[in-house]
Amino acid sequence: MSDYQMYIDGAFTEAESGDSYATYNPATGEKIADIAKGGREDVDRAVSAARKAFDEGPWPKMSGAERAALVRQMGEKIQQKINELAELEVKDGGGTIRKAMMADVNTCAGVFLKYAEYAESIPDTEDLPDFSVMPGLPGVPNYLKYEPIGVCGQITPWNFPLVMASWKIAPAIAAGNTIVLKPASITSLTALELARIADEVGFPPGVVNVVTGPGGTVGEAIASHPGVDKVAFTGSTEVGARIMQLAAPTVKKVTLELGGKSAGIVTEDVNLELAAKGILWGTFFHNGQVCESGTRAVVNEKIYDDLVSLMSEKAGTLKLGDPLDFATDEGPLVSQAQLETVERYVEIGKKEAKLVCGGSRASGDALDQGYFFEPTIFADVDNGDKIAQEEIFGPVLSVIKVKDDEEAVAVANDSMYGLAGAVWSNDIERAKGIAERMRTGTIWINEHHLLGPEHPFGGYKQSGVGYEMGVDGYRAYQAKKRIHVDANTDPNAHFTFSLIFSQ
Repeated sequence: MSDYQMYIDGAFTEAESGDSYATYNPATGEKIADIAKGGREDVDRAVSAARKAFDEGPWPKMSGAERAALVRQMGEKIQQKINELAELEVKDGGGTIRKAMMADVNTCAGVFLKYAEYAESIPDTEDLPDFSVMPGLPGVPNYLKYEPIGVCGQITPWNFPLVMASWKIAPAIAAGNTIVLKPASITSLTALELARIADEVGFPPGVVNVVTGPGGTVGEAIASHPGVDKVAFTGSTEVGARIMQLAAPTVKKVTLELGGKSAGIVTEDVNLELAAKGILWGTFFHNGQVCESGTRAVVNEKIYDDLVSLMSEKAGTLKLGDPLDFATDEGPLVSQAQLETVERYVEIGKKEAKLVCGGSRASGDALDQGYFFEPTIFADVDNGDKIAQEEIFGPVLSVIKVKDDEEAVAVANDSMYGLAGAVWSNDIERAKGIAERMRTGTIWINEHHLLGPEHPFGGYKQSGVGYEMGVDGYRAYQAKKRIHVDANTDPNAHFTFSLIFSQ
């Protein structure tokens, strides 16, 4: 067991209050560590450090190539620490070691490496068309200058602590900003390890700050702080709306990546094995604790019964157990609270639809102490049912029968969310036509979950505001300034002055 401090102004420090809280292994219920419990005064310290580093320090004045050198070192050090980071991610968050090794740590490192590349290669100026006061008159040059926004407050969720921290930190600092990050209180350890790596790399003090503690105090203090210029948040739509409220009085820039209830449309010509494995991959990866999980399967009636039967059979083969065992397919849910949420929705589902498999807390010698829940499938779901409309964030799949592609698209779009979706079909042109009619930010054809640092990610409707990742994610951390350059210093040559001076 270890004690973890927050990271402010280039140093690890206790909370001003001296308070701490415990974090637990969701597979065993055992205490892992005590973490400094921050409050508003700690946010004030961190914002003050970030403000000074931005307003007076060297970081925003450095060239993109200079910043890239340190951001790249961070990515490389993350790769070097893959074993330690993966094990800690598993113990703190409950995901499997296969996921942590093959996806989480490598993705985290890759994001830093990609944004180092962007800092070097994306220009901070862009020519605009010459400006002419009137048709026929000569124009004068105009250009755009891209500059860092300033101090960025960043709030990350508990489901992918390493990956979500990289999505926030890397583009912000690569673009020249300074940051105050608040990781989820129940999965803060690997974010603090990222702070340790940033310290080893040697970022100027105040560029990277990590304040740990409850969202109701630390998160709200960051989102409302007058010294913060932008807030980036990943989490529920309900909390995202609250972030917008808190940011509104000071008109902060906001990026919000929020909830989802993604639909996977399955056409009747599909390879059933592909569809069955793909839908289950889309739903049960990380126990469905993924904002873009494909938790609604919208299936053509001609193959509906066969596909439901095959998915039920395959779901029953998934191995639940010790997440540090490479043979384990599914680890525990992240917490007792999340387990209770899933149990509550499953009880609702039993009244709304037909339970095909799962539906209970998993039991057994290796499972009783952790927050394990069986992979669960409901058939004969109506799209208006609670389990089809509300984000459960657990291993629960709702299967909906439709007669044709038109109905499938209508069902998929009948949601307050629009984060992601999928189409499963042997006819790629048909699948592309379906995808283009779905009102959602990311759509996979015959795949799910694949997100790369080169590709923008964001949602329609109540799934978010703005985009992360890709060039869009880099530009989201820059202010855009237009500059008009008239080199003529003769006042009589400026036609515009005659609009107020008659002679």
